[in-house]
Amino acid sequence: MPRVFRPTFLDVFGVSNLELGAAYSVYGVVAMAAYLFGGPLADRYPARVMLTVALTSTAVGGLVMMAVPSPSTLAILYGYWGITTIALFWAPLIRATREWGLNFSQSRAFGLLEGGRGALAAVMASIMVVLFAALLPEDSETASLAKRTESLRWIILLMSAMTCGAALLIWLALPERKTAAQATASLSDIARVFAMPSVWLQAAVILCAYVGFKAIDDFSLYANQVIGLNQVEAARAGVASLWIRPFAAISAGYLAERLGAPFMIIGCFVLLAAGSFVLASGAIGAGMVWTFVLTIVFTSIGIFALRGLYFAIMQDGKIPMEHTGSAVGLLSVIGYAPDIFMGPLMGYLLDRWPGATGHNYVFSVVTLFAMFGLIASYIFAQRAPTSDRPVSR
Repeated sequence: MPRVFRPTFLDVFGVSNLELGAAYSVYGVVAMAAYLFGGPLADRYPARVMLTVALTSTAVGGLVMMAVPSPSTLAILYGYWGITTIALFWAPLIRATREWGLNFSQSRAFGLLEGGRGALAAVMASIMVVLFAALLPEDSETASLAKRTESLRWIILLMSAMTCGAALLIWLALPERKTAAQATASLSDIARVFAMPSVWLQAAVILCAYVGFKAIDDFSLYANQVIGLNQVEAARAGVASLWIRPFAAISAGYLAERLGAPFMIIGCFVLLAAGSFVLASGAIGAGMVWTFVLTIVFTSIGIFALRGLYFAIMQDGKIPMEHTGSAVGLLSVIGYAPDIFMGPLMGYLLDRWPGATGHNYVFSVVTLFAMFGLIASYIFAQRAPTSDRPVSR
């Protein structure tokens, strides 16, 4: 919601950037425990059951959001989603994708996963922006708070209905796979995975890439406060970034089959570092719409290609298939730590230095992490020769 409708979201819920960041932080703190707890569950229970329960319970949270709760209740709601979208959902999704990719290619499997999710997100975001604009007066800037609140409630209802639809589709379409690998991993097995240097390097790659992904939340607000677009136009700018996701992720997956996923990740960090540096430099100002759009396009290519590849390199890191869930738990605890600190950090920077300066500081942080990610991905590539051939379990 805030990624596309951040200016409207802040007004309707009556929260500051820092308060919204605090809700994100609650989600992140809960998610850290949920990653470790959900990993072994994914190695033990069928993905079909866990994903269906996760999506249904997530949709129920949307009904709470429709009531436009107080900032404290909103933070609790984000904590609830930390359980439903992580403990029950994330590791089973990654394991199911990795098993599916055994038949052809890990890079292509994860590229198609990220691209498919991205395509649906882009379509839904576009529909939401059209619906939101249709529910408001011709001049969205003059719409009353009550009118914007009612419009946003319809958007939340649509998203909840889509999530329920996804749960039904998972239950009907995903086979209930039962393999010998679905057994409880021993502590020694988990410790062996945690001791692998490649796991820690991959975790660093995910962390640095995820900082860039979290900064996408600032695109629409940047467009509104720096470029000078109105709230509907700013939302469209945020949606433009989302449309890059399916093409970047799927293309990266297919290219990685030829060039190698570790090598592709290095190139993606170069793109992310360059794009975020331009946004941080202050070179883009009011009225420079096309310069801004081109910059977020190239930055988004780097971000979404990374998301399509950073779990595909588990095979390059020689992580055993039967311990995928446990490995995903550790990778995610470290890699998704920005869920804890990026929201409050962005909120503080944007509130403390209003206007262009705050946005420049946000993308300075992204540039720094992109450089760290470039170093980590280079070391990973040196240690793990690329191999995207199917491996036996």
